[in-house]
Amino acid sequence: MKKTVLAMGVAAGAMAITAAHAQEATTLEKLGSFQSTGTTEHIVIDQNSSSADAIRNTLQRIELPDGFEIDLYALVPDARHMAVGPQGVVMFVGTRKSEVWAVTDRDKDRVADEVKNFAPSLTKAIPNGPCFSPDGVLYIAEQNRLLAYPAAEFFYESPDVVAVPVIPGGELIPEEFVSYNHTARVCDVGPDGKLYVSLGQPYNVPPKEHLETFNEYGMGGIIRLNQDGSNREVYTYGVRNSVGHDFHPTTGNLWFTDNQVDGMGDNIPPGEINRQTEKGQNFGFPWYGGGNVRTNEYMEEEIPADVVDPVVENVAHAADLGMMFYTGNMFPKAYQGGIFSAQHGSWNRTEPIGARVMFTPVDAEGNVTGETVPFAEGWLDENGEYLGRPVAVTQLRDGSLLVSDDLAGAIYRISYNPMASE
Repeated sequence: MKKTVLAMGVAAGAMAITAAHAQEATTLEKLGSFQSTGTTEHIVIDQNSSSADAIRNTLQRIELPDGFEIDLYALVPDARHMAVGPQGVVMFVGTRKSEVWAVTDRDKDRVADEVKNFAPSLTKAIPNGPCFSPDGVLYIAEQNRLLAYPAAEFFYESPDVVAVPVIPGGELIPEEFVSYNHTARVCDVGPDGKLYVSLGQPYNVPPKEHLETFNEYGMGGIIRLNQDGSNREVYTYGVRNSVGHDFHPTTGNLWFTDNQVDGMGDNIPPGEINRQTEKGQNFGFPWYGGGNVRTNEYMEEEIPADVVDPVVENVAHAADLGMMFYTGNMFPKAYQGGIFSAQHGSWNRTEPIGARVMFTPVDAEGNVTGETVPFAEGWLDENGEYLGRPVAVTQLRDGSLLVSDDLAGAIYRISYNPMASE
């Protein structure tokens, strides 16, 4: 009897999923034909709620180098990765839930005036990773699909926005490996005009029998494809779960963070920032758990030839996520061309660490020229309690730095004012 009930439940669940996919396909077809779906309402986030004052109080304790200031830019629930529109009209913010938020600063006072959900007529699943092409096409990497929004920056005001499948639902990874773990995708458009999408694999350390399938799809790596979805290929291998990458502004090489293996102790393995110089390079996972620390599960396995070592090793379990090369002119010369990266903060550690923004100096030839050091910190208090958890970083056209925080549900703006240090 129990087996019958279970089977009925599984069958009903499968039918519900099939019906949901069919409905979503109909919605996409309507949007592609410029037809209304009947959705008329947005969710609008009150920017003057009491939580804004509480967040501003927290920001008073954030430590920054002399001359830098941090302010609340916007209240954005569950804020994750950000994509600033090339025209400077609107910014899109992904989440690990079901919304993407459109953030608008209409009067250009560097504080958001409006935050509302984007494309509410579409159902989204973990739309963590938005990115823009230089010509203004918005891409959003979800748990198991990749959509393009060709004119998002100009039509985001409407609940209905044209959306085009680049990788249709159910085809980014095999459905049997869709998991709640390591599903926060990020994307970027490289100097070659191609899309790059990171695909975390769902395990702490994957079983050996899955490696062939994972390598085929690029899970535990980064895939590359044309912006129309054609010519998909695996660009990067041996990555556990990268949730941040960017291209060096002069060499064009891909750099990315990687979250390393849990359960190995407080101080190992290190977090990583990696540099890739050619297609097909392998960065060592799951043979290495991070840096040169071997995993227990693959201790006796032969390591692939020519594994590429990280260029930066960070403190263990700080959860290095979003990163970017700073290309603005507002900050002093010492920061220009370097990497700002967000440490989300540890969960798998006796004493918490992280919850801060780091800086790594990098020269024009793509060489790390100094240590990675804290740039903005203070979201982890003296009691070991998180007051915020930075996720990603990006920059506005004026050269100021934006930092997302999915715990506080906020985006912060860091600016430089040399007069403030006098």
